Amino acid sequence: MKKSLITLLLFLFLTVNVFAGSTQTNVSGSNTAIEGGYTGGATTYESGSSSTSTTNNTSNSDIKSSPPTASAPSFSAMSQDVCSSGASVGVQTFGLGVSGGKHFRDENCERIKLSKVLFDFGMKVGAVALLCQDERVFEAMIQAGTPCPIDGKIGKQALKLWAKYDFERPDYDAYVKRMKKREKADSIPKANPVKKDDKIKIEKVNK
Repeated sequence: MKKSLITLLLFLFLTVNVFAGSTQTNVSGSNTAIEGGYTGGATTYESGSSSTSTTNNTSNSDIKSSPPTASAPSFSAMSQDVCSSGASVGVQTFGLGVSGGKHFRDENCERIKLSKVLFDFGMKVGAVALLCQDERVFEAMIQAGTPCPIDGKIGKQALKLWAKYDFERPDYDAYVKRMKKREKADSIPKANPVKKDDKIKIEKVNK
């Protein structure tokens, strides 16, 4: 009996309390205890803890590229029997593109072509009358003494009619200015030329 009691007391006295080899306490984060012989486990959170993850991404792009080109329409008069020329323009911005074009008549070219056709048909007076619509041609004909036809008249008869109806001249404005300058020049008195006999008398007196 006594031996059994002593043995029990020794057993209790020699018994050692076994505690975990490690302890970990976290308020926020993971609470993982790893012991020997660990083969697998999971992350546990202590009661009352919280985990918060916030990610802010800001991306700004400022891309500037050249706008597309506004194509102006093309005008071609090559290999064409026309008396016109073309012009075109185009403007392009980032928000709007505009283009346009226009053709312009060459009346002097038309006049030459028409007069050539009249001449080929044997209408020489008509061809000259058509060319005389140009003030340069009209002035040249007057200076040459062959005035342009008017009302079916040519030569001196035409010259009389042009003098009477001078306001119909294609060069009327230049003609009026020229006449005013001539009138002004004619109104200036000229010095009387010295006669030959008077010149001889003056020479003799001087001697």
